[in-house]
Amino acid sequence: MSGLLPVEDAQKRLLALAAPVETETVPIAAAAGRWLAESIVARRTQPAVNLSAMDGYAIRFDERPGPWTVVGESAAGRPFDQTLEPGEAARIFTGAAMPAGADTVLVQEEADRDGDTLRMTGEGPSGQGGNVRCAGRDFADGDILLQQGVRLTSPALALAIAGGHGELAVRRPISVALISTGDELVPAGVSTSAAQLPASNGPMLVAQLGGLPVTINDLGIVADTREALSDALDAASGSDIIVTIGGASVGDHDLVRPVLEAADASIDFWRIAMKPGKPLMAGTLNGSVVLGLPGNPASAFVTAKLFLEPMIAHLSGASSPLPQLQSATLGAAMPAVGKRTEFVRGRWDGGRVRPLDQQSSAALNALAQAELLIRRPADGEAAEPGHPVDILPLA
Repeated sequence: MSGLLPVEDAQKRLLALAAPVETETVPIAAAAGRWLAESIVARRTQPAVNLSAMDGYAIRFDERPGPWTVVGESAAGRPFDQTLEPGEAARIFTGAAMPAGADTVLVQEEADRDGDTLRMTGEGPSGQGGNVRCAGRDFADGDILLQQGVRLTSPALALAIAGGHGELAVRRPISVALISTGDELVPAGVSTSAAQLPASNGPMLVAQLGGLPVTINDLGIVADTREALSDALDAASGSDIIVTIGGASVGDHDLVRPVLEAADASIDFWRIAMKPGKPLMAGTLNGSVVLGLPGNPASAFVTAKLFLEPMIAHLSGASSPLPQLQSATLGAAMPAVGKRTEFVRGRWDGGRVRPLDQQSSAALNALAQAELLIRRPADGEAAEPGHPVDILPLA
């Protein structure tokens, strides 16, 4: 594994380490945020009948401007159950079924009613079928509503329900074990000496994964010893993904890789051409995907965004698990790029994007301010304001 692996190659190789997990069928309310394991086919037509799009009167278009005799009323859930004869109209409300014999709705703002006599005022409907939602306009029985691999957003759930579904086939939640390494780390809220640091990466990743279909086993802080790390890996056994944070570099106390190798793990790659996040490691151990994230907070966050989140999406059956970059325009100059693809923390500034001043991988203040990552390709030239760039929004 000489040299540094390009980011895109590393992402592909990571996703190739495991296939999506098993399927389960759950009540539709429990499917929010999951990815569909099977395409959804409509079991009904929406609307099932022609409906009024406005409050007004159901009429025949060719009888304008009237007069008509109002002979009944159609409300949502309480349709007028007779056929309108020539010269007749029915009071109708938004969402109500159109009576037989009517083809158009005269809106109430253009109607003048005196007792049961109705006349049109103003220009009236523009054509036959005006102000009517035709049957099947949204979808028809048998239509594919959502494709396999699509994530179930709140509108997607509403569509599935409207299509007649109460349960959906999705992938089961992904189990993730988190292992934070480092003798210098102490739990959140505990007083620190000058040589210690609060352990922020574990809670940060728990929060980062909060909107994904996962169960998280946070194994806390693990000492920088082979025995402690080996015990933590045993405790994480059976998880779909084992995430180690820190300890994957090349120092004497970076023990993650040697302990994994001693446990007969298969290391697929280690170190990638990315800034921040070069000491990223990926492999497998006893059926679990192992992802070794760097210990600096910005590096841990960015690599989790670009590798851990996509791996969870892939195991969950996503058809497009990798982050979707967007186009933006620079609002400030950026220097030339070295041999590694850079993901620069930035913010919006008047419709353009601007890099934050502090880009240290250990800088949490700048990370907390970041609204997006600006992707700068390896060996890229300096860029001036107005230059197009790819970005990855963080919210």
